[in-house]
Amino acid sequence: MNLPRSYLSNIRLLAMQLYIFFLPAGGVIPLHNHPGMTVFSKLLLGEVHIKSYDLVDCQQASSSKPVRLARLVADKVYEAPCDTSVLYPTTGGNIHQFKAVTPCAILDVLGPPYSREDGRDCSYYRDFPYQDFSKGTLMAEEEGREYGWLEEVEMPEESQMDGIEYLGPQVVENGTCFC
Repeated sequence: MNLPRSYLSNIRLLAMQLYIFFLPAGGVIPLHNHPGMTVFSKLLLGEVHIKSYDLVDCQQASSSKPVRLARLVADKVYEAPCDTSVLYPTTGGNIHQFKAVTPCAILDVLGPPYSREDGRDCSYYRDFPYQDFSKGTLMAEEEGREYGWLEEVEMPEESQMDGIEYLGPQVVENGTCFC
């Protein structure tokens, strides 16, 4: 499957990163996380479908890979203008996916920034309906619709992201340039 390219502009400042994602209609940012980070996310224009989860303390082994139980936080279409969403390290839908319904732009402010050295590298996931791995787990059918199972996967091959260098004014604080 060949998905439309998404574009991002990235600015890294001290203890945060700013991204602006420009997605064409049908463009997807796959299900991913922000480990140990707080994210302020604002839909600037257009419509986007957001599906997000929070992990639950439970792991279940499947025949192929372990999956983790996650509570569904959002699964709906948002239209700009709308409220800013806040994702916390373990709540608020920290694992999420964006799919553009129309061309759209999303501003993300992350803090602290991604860092492999500090254990804040991005992971990607595939989600499965709760019923797929719920053998022996007792939960009412209605409650099960509010949960899913997440399997960590490699970055999807069909995911394409192009960077655009920030060419705006220099960001300077106390004589230090963050360029």
